Amino acid sequence: MGGWLSSLFGGRPERDNPTLADIQARQQAEEAQQRAEKAAQNAKDLAQTIKDQAEEDRKKACARQDEADKAATRAAAETQRMQAQMEEAANAARRAVELAQEAAKAAKEEGEKLAQEAKEERERSQKLREDAEKAIQAVREEAERAQKVADEQRREAEAGKALAEEVARVAADETKKAMEAKEDAEKRLKEGIQPVVTPSPEEVTAAKRRIQYKEDCFHFAIAGVSGSGKSSLVNAFRGLRSRDGGAAAVGVTETTLQMTRYPDANPGNPYYFNDQGLYVFDCIIVLFDNRFTMTDIAILVNARRFNIPTYIVRSKADQHIRNVMMDMGYDSEGDDEEDVERRNKLHKAARKQFIDRTRKSVKANLEDANLPDQRVYIVSNTTLLSLVLNKMPRKTIDEVEFLNDLINEAHTRRKAVRDAS
Repeated sequence: MGGWLSSLFGGRPERDNPTLADIQARQQAEEAQQRAEKAAQNAKDLAQTIKDQAEEDRKKACARQDEADKAATRAAAETQRMQAQMEEAANAARRAVELAQEAAKAAKEEGEKLAQEAKEERERSQKLREDAEKAIQAVREEAERAQKVADEQRREAEAGKALAEEVARVAADETKKAMEAKEDAEKRLKEGIQPVVTPSPEEVTAAKRRIQYKEDCFHFAIAGVSGSGKSSLVNAFRGLRSRDGGAAAVGVTETTLQMTRYPDANPGNPYYFNDQGLYVFDCIIVLFDNRFTMTDIAILVNARRFNIPTYIVRSKADQHIRNVMMDMGYDSEGDDEEDVERRNKLHKAARKQFIDRTRKSVKANLEDANLPDQRVYIVSNTTLLSLVLNKMPRKTIDEVEFLNDLINEAHTRRKAVRDAS
């Protein structure tokens, strides 16, 4: 049965009702938020009280200043009255002067005292404002801290819920997988598909020796039934045509029954063919031509067990599209320049029909085998050869994506090996 190819390219790489812990976490977050809001309101009330007190003190200071002004006015009037009396009596005048001076001094002292009190009141009001601002800032910082605590508790609650959901999902998946594995094993025994047997370390070593395994290379296998186009695909990957020297033999019968090591046309890029020891490969290309067989399904199942990436590829796309065109009434012998438009329309319709039928067929076969859906790459070996030789073909289907995904897989696997070492 099929041959194997491997080569070095460069890399390619799943919520229920809230739990008690969730409810408690939310309550704590809400309580913290309420405390922060209450603290903010208290600070606001305190600031308003301080502001009102400062305004009242300012009014008192103004009243005291008015009293001082009035006292000074009264003292001046008294001085004038006494000066008038001085003309009548010198002694009375001198006494009046003394009284006036004493009154002026008292007024001055009282004014200075009131001015000092007003200054001290202003400084006290300023300090109260600064203290209020500090209190407001402290409350704001406490509110922010409480918000952070609430956010962190919410995140922890969400993470805990997600973890619980993941654990439940994994448990359900494992139970389902166990039941499916039992049913699948019974089905496979009925269909003649051999169960997967885990190779021993000695078998792995022997398989690696048999395919000339190199640790610094990317190894991939190409598997398929006789006539599926394995050799042509190998040659396309290597940039060779069937007639070129060193190319893999091409034929309608099985020409790759034996494992063979095929070097790339560019030194240092080896490819491998192998009909056993699949578990040592980095990825497997499952190649089919006309129909998807149980052998292909078995390869996909075993590769999935060993966590080996697989690529489902349908070859000879150009030939199949041409056959569909024939079924639609296309006659290549009567083709001429006037039929170009009709031929192009038939080709477009045949191409779409072939692609749709291929994808539906593979999807149905994977579902029947209880395998997850995966992409099928529809390719033409001649188009792949042109891409490898850095030529841009006029028509492509999945050839470019296939090469890119294969190269990315190689990079990913090789990087994982390097990181692990």
